[in-house]
Amino acid sequence: MRKFFLTIFSFWISGALAAQPADSTCLPLRTLRTEELSFKSGERLTLIAAYHWGIVNADVGEATLTLEEDTFRDTHYFYARGYAKTYRFWDRFFAVRDVYEGRFFVDNLRPIYFYRDIKEGDYRIKNTFLFNADYSINMSVQKYDRTPVDTLIQGHSCTYDFISLFFNARNMEFASLYQGKIYPYSFVIDREIHNLWFHYMGKEEKKIDELGTFRCLKFVVKLIAGEVFDGKNNLYLWISDDKNHIPLYIETPIIVGRVSARLGRYENLKYPLTSKIK
Repeated sequence: MRKFFLTIFSFWISGALAAQPADSTCLPLRTLRTEELSFKSGERLTLIAAYHWGIVNADVGEATLTLEEDTFRDTHYFYARGYAKTYRFWDRFFAVRDVYEGRFFVDNLRPIYFYRDIKEGDYRIKNTFLFNADYSINMSVQKYDRTPVDTLIQGHSCTYDFISLFFNARNMEFASLYQGKIYPYSFVIDREIHNLWFHYMGKEEKKIDELGTFRCLKFVVKLIAGEVFDGKNNLYLWISDDKNHIPLYIETPIIVGRVSARLGRYENLKYPLTSKIK
């Protein structure tokens, strides 16, 4: 479950960027004015996570992400907060209580600050990242109750935490995506920069339980092999085919069974959800 909730945020949570130098790990971003962004202050999205294995087909938890604007010492930024938790019944098997925070500039969506506090079963870890103007990152990582480890690593113009990555990705130049073409991206977590890829699979209608049927853009995302993912399977993502570009459904096989997440609730979207067809 730990890797699954991280995956939810990394691509739920995957531009109004100033012109950037070409980079092999850049998303296909575009330059936008603030009023043209796909989101606004006050947005709130909740995904419901489910586990599927044999006869088991159950909602086990949810993840919520909120967005606000703020200003500090003449710096205008977005402040995103995320929460992931298992439902009470599933706490007895594996309790999850995760907190995520990210700050990124309003004018170019570059990351400023990222924080995660992970409490999943007996596992504990905290990340605190500060992003510098030269793309270096001051990192503090603390596992369990050990002394935090401070590190300075060098990122590049396309390195994000996965909160800022999510909001940048929603402002990609979707009209220019080619079906089947591989697009790289990059995010930092736990003192490491991960360079992964996705490709666009085309348009598709998708029924979302309790919400209806939507016109979607479908993507496949390469995952990292680890405790839960074997590295052989990929994550599939459906986002709304409208100006909001919000995640509607995510699914992937894991070593035992399959996990999914669907949009459960949404508030204060910037644009009408015109992708909903019934």
